[in-house]
Amino acid sequence: MNDIFNFSAGPAVLPKKVLQQVQSELVDYLSPDGNVGVSVMEMSHRSAAFMDIATRAEADLRTLLAIPDNYKILFLQGGATLQFSAIPLNLAAAGDRVDYVHTGQWANKAIKEAKRYADVNIIASAENTNFTSVPDIANWQFSDNSKYVHTTHNETIGGVCFDGIPDVGERILVSDMSSCILSEPLDVSRFGLIYAGAQKNIGPAGLTIVIVRDDLLGNARQECPTLLNYQTHADADSMNNTPPTFAWYMAGKVFSHLLAEGGLAAAKQRNQLKAELLYKTIDDSSFYQNPVALANRSIMNVPFTLANAELDSLFLNQAKAAGLVELKGHRSVGGMRASIYNAMPLEGVQALCDFMEKFEKENG
Repeated sequence: MNDIFNFSAGPAVLPKKVLQQVQSELVDYLSPDGNVGVSVMEMSHRSAAFMDIATRAEADLRTLLAIPDNYKILFLQGGATLQFSAIPLNLAAAGDRVDYVHTGQWANKAIKEAKRYADVNIIASAENTNFTSVPDIANWQFSDNSKYVHTTHNETIGGVCFDGIPDVGERILVSDMSSCILSEPLDVSRFGLIYAGAQKNIGPAGLTIVIVRDDLLGNARQECPTLLNYQTHADADSMNNTPPTFAWYMAGKVFSHLLAEGGLAAAKQRNQLKAELLYKTIDDSSFYQNPVALANRSIMNVPFTLANAELDSLFLNQAKAAGLVELKGHRSVGGMRASIYNAMPLEGVQALCDFMEKFEKENG
C-alpha cells in the first residue's frame, strides 16, 4: 500500500508507531506485567491494568507540559465544545462579567454558549481584519471585574494563532488549545484553565483534556450539572462515570511517544520546519495565497487559496490521486487547508509542496 498523507483538521493523523503498537495490543493488551488477555476496549476502567494506564498517561502529560503540582488534569468526554458551557458554570455566577477575545469561528461558538450563563464582554475582535489576525493586546478592553479572560489560542478553521501567551495580569486566563496543544512547550502556570479536544495532537476523538488550577475547583454554581462540575471529576480521578477508556489509553501512547521523540522542544522544531516549508511554497508563488498576518500564522493549520477558485476541484482530485488527502478548506471559508499536526511527517509536507509546485506549472 502506498503512503497516504492525511491533512485532516480532525480527527487527524496519528503517529504510525503508535498505531502499530496499538494494533499489536488490540486483542490482548500488553501491560508492564505481561499480557492481560483482553483488549483495552473490554477492560474495566477500575481494573488494576487500566488504573496503571491512566496513571502513566497523566504522569507523562504532566512531564510533557511541565504541569505544576497545583493543577489537576481531567480526562473528560463531550469534546471541547462542552467546555464552552462548563467553564462559565464553574468559574462564574449567574450575571457575572466574563471577558472573551473573538478571533474566529471557534471563539464565536464559545462566546455564544457563554452568553447563556454569564455577562459576556467581547474585549477584542478580529472582525475588522476578517479574522486573519489576533487583535493587539494593547487595545483589549478588559472588564474591571471579570471572572476570567477566554482566548482561542489557535483557530483551526482560519489558521490564526496567538503569538505567545497574552499577559492579562492577575486575571484568570482560560484558553481553548484544541488544535495546538503539545505542538510546542507551554508555560501552564500562566493559565487558570486550559482545555483541548484530543482529536488533533493527543489521540482519537472522544476525549477532552482539561488542565485546571486547584483554586478554581469547588466554585461551580448550584445548578451546574454534576458531570460538568470540575470538582466531581477531580475528586474521582476522572472516573466518576465510565471514561473514554480506549481514547485515554491511546492518548497515553501518544504522550509516551512524544517523550521518546525528545519532548515538546523537539516537537516544536519539527513543526516549525514543516510550517516554514509550506509557507515558503505559498509565499514564493503568485498562484497560492495565505491570508493570515505573518505574526499570527499557525504552525498547525495552514489555509490557502488558489488564484483561480475554479481549479479547486481539480486540485483536490489530483492531490488525492497523489496520496494527499483531506485538503479541502472548511465549508465556511472555502479554498484549501493543510493541517500539519505533530504526527504529520516532514515527508508529507514535502510531498504536498512538490505537488503544489507541479500543479502551478501545469495550471498557472
